[in-house]
Amino acid sequence: MPSTTYRSSNSRADEAAADLILTGGRIYTGDAANAFVEAVAIRNGRFIAVGSNADVRALGGAGTATRDLGGAFAMPGLYDMHTHPDLALGPRYAGYLDVGIGEPTPDQVRNAILAYAADHPDAPWIFGQHFVHFSFRREGIVPDRHWLDRFIPERPVAIMDRMWGSVLVNSKGLEAAGVSAATPDPGNGYIVRDDLTGEPTGILVDGAYALVIGAMPPTPHAALVRAYRDGLRHQASRGVVATKYVHVCEHRLNALKALDDAGELMVRVEASISWQDDIFPVKRRWELLAGERHFYRSDRLNANSVKFHFDGTAEPATSYLLSDWPEQPGWRGKLNLTPEHIFDMVADMDRRGIRVIAHCTGDGASDVFLDAVAACRERSGGRGMRHQCAHSTLLHPDNLARFAALDVVAEFSPVGWYFSEFTKGARSHYGMERLKTAYNVRGVLDAGGIAVMGTDWPVSHINPWIGFETLITRANPWFETDEILGEGVSLDEAIRMLTLNGAWAMGMEAEAGTIEVGKRADLAVLDRDPTALEPRGNLHDTRSVLTLVDGQASHDPMGWLAETAHAAPWDDPAPEF
Repeated sequence: MPSTTYRSSNSRADEAAADLILTGGRIYTGDAANAFVEAVAIRNGRFIAVGSNADVRALGGAGTATRDLGGAFAMPGLYDMHTHPDLALGPRYAGYLDVGIGEPTPDQVRNAILAYAADHPDAPWIFGQHFVHFSFRREGIVPDRHWLDRFIPERPVAIMDRMWGSVLVNSKGLEAAGVSAATPDPGNGYIVRDDLTGEPTGILVDGAYALVIGAMPPTPHAALVRAYRDGLRHQASRGVVATKYVHVCEHRLNALKALDDAGELMVRVEASISWQDDIFPVKRRWELLAGERHFYRSDRLNANSVKFHFDGTAEPATSYLLSDWPEQPGWRGKLNLTPEHIFDMVADMDRRGIRVIAHCTGDGASDVFLDAVAACRERSGGRGMRHQCAHSTLLHPDNLARFAALDVVAEFSPVGWYFSEFTKGARSHYGMERLKTAYNVRGVLDAGGIAVMGTDWPVSHINPWIGFETLITRANPWFETDEILGEGVSLDEAIRMLTLNGAWAMGMEAEAGTIEVGKRADLAVLDRDPTALEPRGNLHDTRSVLTLVDGQASHDPMGWLAETAHAAPWDDPAPEF
């Protein structure tokens, strides 16, 4: 075994006994000089020894908790760099409509709406999730207010699409929200209108649907708290130790702080404040960005980032492209902000020490974003923040090397890099040639850039191991098809993306992301050894049997640390979705 390493220090405190020792494992450290070890010792939330069983046991004392891993595989904890538990679970816990089917047919959507209406006769709105555009296209049905009006004309109805890129509203809902032919499009979205009359069809895209959601009461605090709690608990059960919750407002920050104050924020969270009314109105964005965000700051929580929606999504053909959309001459999608707005805001946020997380699905959107960061680097007073290109769905080949040159994080979402019915349907507008080049993780890594993964739940599943497996294989993990999209990465590259690269994206690479002496004691003990398995079909349902954050258990279904000072704050099973 490699020799045990210790943190250099003149402090006598470093000579004290460990408070937790884990032995007998196959522990992948992420440190190339010391890749696999048997044991680790932890004190005050940090690794104080990483090495052999014998050497690490020597650090035990009367108060040390020691546990044998029985040969289990362990690794640094995972980083999910883009997800939305509040959007996935908040509506459900608030009692809103949930169709409950991944790709519902129009009839299933209709039946769910009618059943909800019957069960909730006094609800002021019938609101929830979700419908899928391509399911309607497949049956030759146009999803519009007329379709809804035919079976539920008398009550306001609004239902989100699965990608959260648009909302479908009936006539009563448009009336309740004050949306008419005279309503101007917001700068960050648009109202789909009848070509002849200009009347809204019932589809509102991107920031325009905040006009409807703003007419409803906000999601209740208790529902948001429960949504975040269950989301982070599921993440911990898969070995996640840090995450970015993207698109927050003051209500969501208050929910996260409530968990933090209760000692239940067992995943480190970077919460990204919505810049515009992209999904829901953010009443106090200026106050939050001007400094009120610091009220929420702790070791586990920060709100020092801001989320922009630079363009739209594939289904409504609003991704902003460098060339025309297939079969739509003259239409390149929509840039939701002017380039001048983007350039100035990226520079201003950088100067304030706020990370920009920019939704960019089209190659034109990411091109403008990289130009804005390049201009920002040339301005005086910048802080050199590591800004993040969210989704990075389509990237122009000439821009691949710019991620490394500009210290921009390339974040990718697994929903579209392996073939499925949803991938083929929802992204069919891109055309097959573009789809084959989507999510070019390989290109960014080969050009020296930092790539990370964000599950983007509820657009795709919150389980990061689905994305982990398909990063490597680029294949459907359930063998529904053998078609392949794009080029995969190696197992080591995938691990690095979800560990050290994630820590880098949070500015924590010196503190976390690998198992090394002096770093935070973040670790996931898994129910299988990814290095010993054929990836396809074998990694996507990986689970953690012990997750540690700063040396404390965030997930411990076996009760290994239940009687110690490192016990998890809960003992009920983690939720499944």
